[in-house]
Amino acid sequence: MDPIDAYIARAAPFAQPILEHLRNLVHKACPHATEAMKWSFPHFMTHGDNLCNMAAFKQHCSFGFWKGSLLEDKQGIIALENKEAMGSLGKITSLEDLPPDKVLIAYLKEADKLNKQGIKVKKEPTVKKELVVPKELTAALKKNKAAQAVWDSWSYSHKKEYSEWISEAKTDATREKRLAQAVEQIAEKKDRNWKYR
Repeated sequence: MDPIDAYIARAAPFAQPILEHLRNLVHKACPHATEAMKWSFPHFMTHGDNLCNMAAFKQHCSFGFWKGSLLEDKQGIIALENKEAMGSLGKITSLEDLPPDKVLIAYLKEADKLNKQGIKVKKEPTVKKELVVPKELTAALKKNKAAQAVWDSWSYSHKKEYSEWISEAKTDATREKRLAQAVEQIAEKKDRNWKYR
């Protein structure tokens, strides 16, 4: 059985007509769309990029445009900040919760055009939190010049791994053991996960 057919067949009875209707609309608007299961729910792709997705839950369905933030929301239907349900249309519990077909088709065609043009959603740069180095580690590094030199040359991520490892110790004995091991490994230029490389 086709994976999307199987997904719909496993969905709650209320959800099946909603999912079928959405699937048919996607193919009506974009006959060239392909289907795949990604992250355990149905996705539709055009021009080598995700177009939209749908999902069924116990009491509602969701439908999301992959590039919803880039769509001209002329009808005001896209819930970009919806906290109650993933997706662009909020919680869908029946066919009546969906916008008119012609409206959804227009959005699908616009989303398809974005894919055809290769337009991507700009990702917000991740902001690094200020690194909090445990005072015990700072003191131990000061006592070992080789380890301190390596530490000073290391990236944020290497420092973070050791800092978190020491901070997460539940007992003083564990913390002391980790401190000694950390200083030794740092002096040898070994990052926290050197054993797994």
